[in-house]
Order: sequence, then structure tokens, then C-alpha cells
Amino acid sequence: MPPRHVGVDPPPVARRGAIPPFIVMDVLRAANDRAEAGGDVLHLEVGQPGTGAPAPVLEAARVALAADRLGYTDALGLSTLRRRIAQHYGETYGFDLDWRRVVVTAGSSGAFILAFLAAFESGNRVALASPGYPAYRNILSALGVTVVDLPVAAATDFQPTPDDLDRAAAGGALSGLIVASPANPTGTMLSRSRLDDLAKWCGGHSAWFVSDEIYHGITYGTPAETALTLDPDAIAINSFSKYYAMTGWRLGWMVLPDRLLRSVECLAQNLFICPSALSQHAALAVFDCRETLDAHVARYGRNRAVLLRELPRAGICRFAAPNGAFYLYADVGTLTDDSQAFCRRMLHETGVAITPGIDFDPVRGHRFVRFSFAGPENDIAEAARRLVAWLG
Repeated sequence: MPPRHVGVDPPPVARRGAIPPFIVMDVLRAANDRAEAGGDVLHLEVGQPGTGAPAPVLEAARVALAADRLGYTDALGLSTLRRRIAQHYGETYGFDLDWRRVVVTAGSSGAFILAFLAAFESGNRVALASPGYPAYRNILSALGVTVVDLPVAAATDFQPTPDDLDRAAAGGALSGLIVASPANPTGTMLSRSRLDDLAKWCGGHSAWFVSDEIYHGITYGTPAETALTLDPDAIAINSFSKYYAMTGWRLGWMVLPDRLLRSVECLAQNLFICPSALSQHAALAVFDCRETLDAHVARYGRNRAVLLRELPRAGICRFAAPNGAFYLYADVGTLTDDSQAFCRRMLHETGVAITPGIDFDPVRGHRFVRFSFAGPENDIAEAARRLVAWLG
């Protein structure tokens, strides 16, 4: 390759990529390095089911591989899958959904990118709870949208309130709010009335209401509510990765108001062409696997009970009860003021991998950690035993 001209600077790297890493993936790499070196690892860091897709999904994929050309699908997804997703809303929430409002995406990550591009202009101010899923913040920042953190705490179940939004709006109009119920990293949920309060605030302030519903189906008591029954303009985002245990298939969906559909379709055509055809064909079968999937949730519930019982014995006592998802977000400020160093030491000395809170809250996360209890029951029980011995 010929040398670059002398005295000519190389082309610059765009600032859009100057966003923080997704730290949990760094923790996963460190855990994998330990395993490759011969050490044992108990994975409580990554937020994915400890099981693969149900058998009927695998069979549907085999049939599609044998019988289908697997070419491009419609940019918004297979009409058969969109119709089946709409049917799911009737079965689960009693909500009559026009299937044409359903957009199938390349994971919920693809849905967030498309929704944010269609709904927000560069420079808009969008509010979200802190702690919260870091990709919200980082995608918005990469798109030039101003992130407005709402510092929430255990007193409100780590969920935002209209008062939080009023305070945030005092610094400039908000163009949107992102909520998650159940939430990552806390596992907390919004009741129907609290969700409605937030939806009404957005409706009264010309702000988009974006509801992350990817942990729906994974709850321990009261089922989760969809924002679609409360706000006709809500953007509801879901995924096949969590309840449906299809993480690596990279398939999600969202439900949009009519006025966003054409914009999202044009964006999807140009950015993604279409979601994975094989994953779409396979996902058609997963809605008939509730018995298997609910058995996974029952296992998460047993793991949750183990951590709720054993972590206080290790001196980890301060957390909001996780009523959904498969996470527990704990205040470990009495043990450390550096959650990253604490997690590194825990992995090195016990083989238990967890995620530092700094991934979810850049300001206060130095005193928090997240436990994922989606893994095998034996692993969760052994991790708890080791932590009690290490800290208790």
C-alpha cells in the first residue's frame, strides 16, 4: 500500500463513536478470559436467559432452511409475523392492535435506532431514568440528541415521576421520555396508574412516550402493563431476546403510531434492508411455547428468592425488590466506592462475575452493582454461597 502523503493529516474519526463502552461486555470478556485460563466462572453479569430457544423454534428454523429461499423480506417484517405479534397483544393485554402498526426489527437495538431517528431531531432533549439501560443514552448521544438524566432512587422504585419531568423541563422543553417496566438494571415496575401519569405528562407536553417492554412476561406477581392501552401515540418496543429466550437470533419489534410508520419504513429500508429472514420464520413458532417459557420464568423466580435471602447474609442489604426482569440492583456503598474495582476483585477472588453500576448510572453507579439471576439454579446458589463466605 502506498504511503500517505507527507505532511497531510489522516482523515478524522467522527465524534459519533466517542461514546462510553457497554461495560457489561467488558466484564463478560474478563470472565471469558478467566475461563480460558482454566478458572471457573459463575456468570451473573450478562442479561440473557440461561437457556436457548424452545425446540419448536429450532424446528421452524430447520423447516425454513430446507424449504424457503430466505431472501429479503419486507423492510417492516414478514406480514405473517406482524399479524402474529398483533394477535399476541389481544391474547396478553386484551388490546386490539392493527397489525400494520407492528414493525419487526433487528433486535430491540434496531428498534431503538429507528424510533429515535424518526422521533427526535439532533439537539432535542430526551429524558430517561438514571440508573437505566446504557444503550438508550449512548444511541441518543451518537445521534446528537441531548440526554436529560432523571436521577431516581429506591424511594420511587428507581422509576421517574411527573415531578421529575417538571424539574427536567424547567431546563428546556423535553421532546421525549423513555421508560422501562420491568426495568434494567433494577427489575422494578410501574403500576398502571404510574405509567398513565407519565403518559399523560408526555401527552400534555408534546413529548414522545417511548416504552421499553422487552422484559414483559418476566414478572413475579402483577403482570406488566403496555403503554399502548394508555397513549395512542406511544412507541412500544419489545424483543424476542428475554422472555422468548432468542437472544442471539437478534430479532425484536415495535408498535408505532400511524404517523411514524412511513418514516420508519424508509429508514429501515436504507439502514437494515430487512430483519433476518431465518429468525423471523423461526419466531412464528415461539408464541405457542408458553408452557416452556413460563417454566423459565418460574426458575428465575426461584433464583430471585435465593438472592433475596442470601445477599443480606453477605452484607448486601439495600436494593429495591425486583418485581420483574431477572436483575437485582444493589447499593454496596458500605463495601466500596469503586464498583468497577469491586467487581474485578470479586471475579478474581471468587469467580463470580457481576456488573458494576457505573454502566447504568455514570454519576452514582460507583456504589452500585447489578446481579443477573437468569442462569442455572445451581450457579446462582453457588454464587450466593461464595459471596456469603467472601463478604459475610
